[in-house]
Amino acid sequence: MRVRLEDVARATGVSPKTVSRVLNEEPSVKDSTRKKVLAAMEQMNYRPSPAARGLAGSRSFLIAMLYDNNENPASTYLAEIQDGVLDACDAHRYSMMVSPLRLRGHDPIRRIDALVADHHIDGVIMTPPLTDHAPLLRRLQEHGVPYACISPLHRDEAIGVCMDEQQAAKAVVQHLVELGHKRIGHIVGIANHGASRWRLQGYKDALAAAGLAFDPKLVVQGEFTFGSGVMAARGLFELAKRPTAIFAANDDMAAGVMWAANERGLKVPRDLSVCGFDDTPLATQLWPPLTTVRQPSREMGKLATLQLMDKLRGRGTGLLLQVPYTLQLRESTAKPA
Repeated sequence: MRVRLEDVARATGVSPKTVSRVLNEEPSVKDSTRKKVLAAMEQMNYRPSPAARGLAGSRSFLIAMLYDNNENPASTYLAEIQDGVLDACDAHRYSMMVSPLRLRGHDPIRRIDALVADHHIDGVIMTPPLTDHAPLLRRLQEHGVPYACISPLHRDEAIGVCMDEQQAAKAVVQHLVELGHKRIGHIVGIANHGASRWRLQGYKDALAAAGLAFDPKLVVQGEFTFGSGVMAARGLFELAKRPTAIFAANDDMAAGVMWAANERGLKVPRDLSVCGFDDTPLATQLWPPLTTVRQPSREMGKLATLQLMDKLRGRGTGLLLQVPYTLQLRESTAKPA
């Protein structure tokens, strides 16, 4: 038989409203009472319904994570963010829904309107490139729906989590420079993504710091997909003087570079060093394992959700948190032959 909120209240000797306040994490509840109620919930395997939690407020305890399934095809990156959002929701007894929202070929504003009308959501986690789309964010504000952003383009106007992607990209290219590479190609992500701009600028910064001239022929447009990495690498290999190293703006494209290198008879890293970005599980599944930048995507999803929950409770600083990156040096990079 399903355990009810009233059963928890009876077992702990408090009112149902107090149990609801504990569920809502209201600061007015004494710490000793909170611990007693939470312990009883755990022991009784109590799973609250939204209606029960709403006794002390009008919240639904439902958080939506929105993503663009048209312009963000790197599914492993999104999956890690989703796991982080779910970690935070599970820990604080929230429910989570995941909803695709396409920027190209659809009306994203109408989709936001429908989402708010059809679901009583407390807040939204916005993922790139939706975080770059100011009209979407304004629409959520007009609806009075709080949101937190992961890697927003306008970092002085948002709450959520980011990483210094420009500095991280600079670090991985500096690694190639330190190995002795002078002709370093770069495969850019989708043109209108903030991440693509920051990573390209980091590439340029590293070249400038090393006194190496920027050659636009060494920069090729990609789409954050394996296939675009293959096509971009093929183009770079056709140059009269091909690069000895390639930095791809994500791991999926780096995998495409390695495939194209093998197609051409080039050995990684003997003939070509390859770097990626994100450190998705794919990076260690490749052979040789990929040198890349670890972006703690799961942690970012969790922290952004906790930021949103703080905002819903009227707490928190409302600031954008910055998480550190890590350069993961593996066997896909070496000194040029």
